[in-house]
Amino acid sequence: MSNRDIIVIGGSSGATAPLKTILGALPPDLPAAVFIVLHIPARSLGLLATVTSAAAHLPVQAAAEGMTIRPGNIYLGVPDHHLILTEGRIRLGRGPRENMARPSIDPLFRSAAAAYGSRVIGVLLSGLLNDGTSGLEAIKRCGGLTLVQDPADAIADEMPRSALAALEVDLSLPAARLGDILSELVRDPPGPRLPVPPEIRLEVDIAAGERVDSDVTRRLADPAALSCPQCGGVLSTMRNAKPLRFRCQVGHAYTAEVVAKEQENAVDEALRVALRIVEERAELVRRMAEDGRNAGRRAIGEMYEERAAEYRRYADTIRKAVLLSLPSPEPAGNEGAQEE
Repeated sequence: MSNRDIIVIGGSSGATAPLKTILGALPPDLPAAVFIVLHIPARSLGLLATVTSAAAHLPVQAAAEGMTIRPGNIYLGVPDHHLILTEGRIRLGRGPRENMARPSIDPLFRSAAAAYGSRVIGVLLSGLLNDGTSGLEAIKRCGGLTLVQDPADAIADEMPRSALAALEVDLSLPAARLGDILSELVRDPPGPRLPVPPEIRLEVDIAAGERVDSDVTRRLADPAALSCPQCGGVLSTMRNAKPLRFRCQVGHAYTAEVVAKEQENAVDEALRVALRIVEERAELVRRMAEDGRNAGRRAIGEMYEERAAEYRRYADTIRKAVLLSLPSPEPAGNEGAQEE
């Protein structure tokens, strides 16, 4: 091809509004195909209608297995399938979730980079945590262009900030300018095609549903003393990854921030279970003390009363730990920052 004819767009919380702005600015003669994955509720039936209305002059389709890729068309990721690009066609992958999501932004970006190299323009929009940064890195390594929504313009600025911190992205702009810039960039000739690193191809295969086990994982990563939040398997640290990432032996993939978030939830749950058990223990021993006193066994009653008091102190300590583990409340003024 003589132009950059593949645009991949990813976003999460707060991404719907900037996506509508971008699509509305694209010309009807767009010489590129557009692929979109948003990390929003899997059964969000309004997304297709929202995208269609925003890009009224371009055809919008839900991605389907084997669908031919045509310039001037917009393809939308569908629930519970990774959106994967091959040369000329779409694949829907049932591989493991990445960052707890399927479809996930990173497999789309990686597959585009592997299949189309320097013909790709990757766009990362508003969102929480750091999804999409790894995929943008793959696009960069394969010669493509990387664009990021200006964090100051994003409802949720964590994803854009993560990309800017980890990579030398080509452009960071407000959503109102991204559509016009894309309309210009797609008419530029692509740079030279670069070799695709084997680890990128392997991760694309995993997302597509190819066999993955500990032998495959060892080709990409080194075991870590951490457990997979989804299946409990051993996590391995991806080598030379930006940002820090992990995969388990069945393929579930996470950035370190997502693992930390899931661990935070697990710690909170474990503390609350421990609190319940210790409080029940304190109540049981208190009743045993009362029963001992009523039976005239004063020494036994005093012993159990001391133990009950000890368990109550343990419960107070755990209760304080639970309160300290809770996230800080959001500052005032964010009431309007909601997904459209």
